[in-house]
This record gives sequence, C-alpha cells and structure tokens, in this order.
Amino acid sequence: MKVVILAGGYGTRISEESHLKPKPMIEIDGKPIMWHIMKYYSSFGFQDFIICCGYKGYVIKEFFADYFLHNSDITFDLRNNRLEVLNNDSEPWRVTCVDTGLNTMTGGRIKRIQKFIGQEPFLMTYGDGVSDVDINALIQHHKQANKTLTLTAVRPGGRFGALELSETNEIRSFKEKNIDDGGWINGGFMVIEPEIFEYLDGDSCVFEREPLETLASMGELQAYKHYGFWQCMDTMNDKNKLEKLLEKNEAPWKVWD
Repeated sequence: MKVVILAGGYGTRISEESHLKPKPMIEIDGKPIMWHIMKYYSSFGFQDFIICCGYKGYVIKEFFADYFLHNSDITFDLRNNRLEVLNNDSEPWRVTCVDTGLNTMTGGRIKRIQKFIGQEPFLMTYGDGVSDVDINALIQHHKQANKTLTLTAVRPGGRFGALELSETNEIRSFKEKNIDDGGWINGGFMVIEPEIFEYLDGDSCVFEREPLETLASMGELQAYKHYGFWQCMDTMNDKNKLEKLLEKNEAPWKVWD
C-alpha cells in the first residue's frame, strides 16, 4: 500500500520556523518530523510514499534529492569527474513529491494525487504528527469494518475537533475543531479506499469538512481507537515536547535503531 502524506500547508501556528520551510520539514532530533513519520511507516514494511507538496515544496524535493549523498560515504574523484559510493545507508524508499498547489485545501491535494493511487486502497496521514499506533492492526480493523475510510481516533484533550462514535466504533458525526475536552479526535493515520475520490471536488475542497461529514452521515466512516501515544507539532511548545522525549530516549514512535 502507498502512504500519502499531506505536507502542503503554511504552518502559521509555528511561524518561528515555518517561514523558512514547510512545517513537515521542521526538525526534531536533527531530522524533519516527516522523516520520523516515514521511518515509522517503514518499520511496518511500507516504503512507497507520495508527498502532497505546496508551501515551499522545493524544500522537500531538495531534501530527498540530496538524501542519498547525505546518508552515504562518498568519494568525489574530481580529476576523473567520477563519484564513488563507498556505502549506502539510505532507506529503501520510493518517494513521489507532487506539487498540489500553494493554496489548495486538503481535499483538493488528495484529489490531485489520484492518478498516483489508481484503484487501490492507501494509507494517509498528516505530515506533522507522530504516534505509536499499530499500523497492521489499523489495516486489519479497516478490512473488518468494510468502510470507505478508517481514521485513527485519539484523545489528546480539547484542542481539536470531536468525533461521535457508536458502540461498534462507527463514526456517527464528524465536527472539525470544536472545543470538547476529553473527546475523540481525528489523529490521522488513515486507511482509505479509492472510492474516496468520488467525494473530492476541486482545490477548495476541505477534506475534514464535507467529505468526512458526508461519509459519517452515510455510515462509511470508521474509527480505530488508539489509546497509546499521539502528538502533533502545531506549536514550538509541541516541538519542544517531542525534542525532550527524543533526548531522553523515551520517544514511543522511534522504533528503529
């Protein structure tokens, strides 16, 4: 399955760094948070990524263009105009960076990468949040639920929008960015069937509004409850929290050496 990462927003709430780079490229422990997300998916065997670029998307493209050189020992033979790779420690990733527009909304960005997905289900998440969610269990839950979309529901407090869940974890309503302390919210880490593209219409389409609200009203939106770690990086305070976890070697999402 391909992994789609939304990485095109402005990141205005963390403008201290996002004026220089897209938010998913802001570093924690010396690597972009998006790299941490990719490493986590990679630990489950998913190596094919589609990055939805927008604001300062060239920074993302340049990162991967230079990635091979930055993660290998190289001999530059200037006399003979040759380059010799002494070892290659790069991950076995296939990364497709797609320019989905500067001001395109989330639904519009997903619509623009339809041709790279085809008729297969795919994984998707936001480029600014890390978690220790079990991706394999999430996929199995999605298959058993037989819905168009399954998203990971988390409970970080009253800063985000709330989900109303039935006893069988079917999402009855989706309300983005309402204040509801202790409620279940959309934590990303989704499994999506290709039928989702039928609900996306144009660059102004906000994925978290009409598409998800429509799916919820149709009974086609499922939740996978995650009781473990989840943290987004909306602010510098969030970034500092993640940095401290990494410094203490207590980062739950860092499952690689």
